Amino acid sequence: MSKLDMIKKIKGGYVVTAETTGRVFGRYRTKPEAEQRLRQIEFFKHLKEGRGKVNKSK
Repeated sequence: MSKLDMIKKIKGGYVVTAETTGRVFGRYRTKPEAEQRLRQIEFFKHLKEGRGKVNKSK
């Protein structure tokens, strides 16, 4: 599933959904707002993954 599949067009705006569960992470009026939120989610998701890998290697 691509990042574009995680942003869905709805009546009145866009919605950011989870890749696997379909959970809604927010509704936004414009696509750039939805894309910004998706970047935030991806940043923290990878930050969390990276932190776990650092702890395991010690």
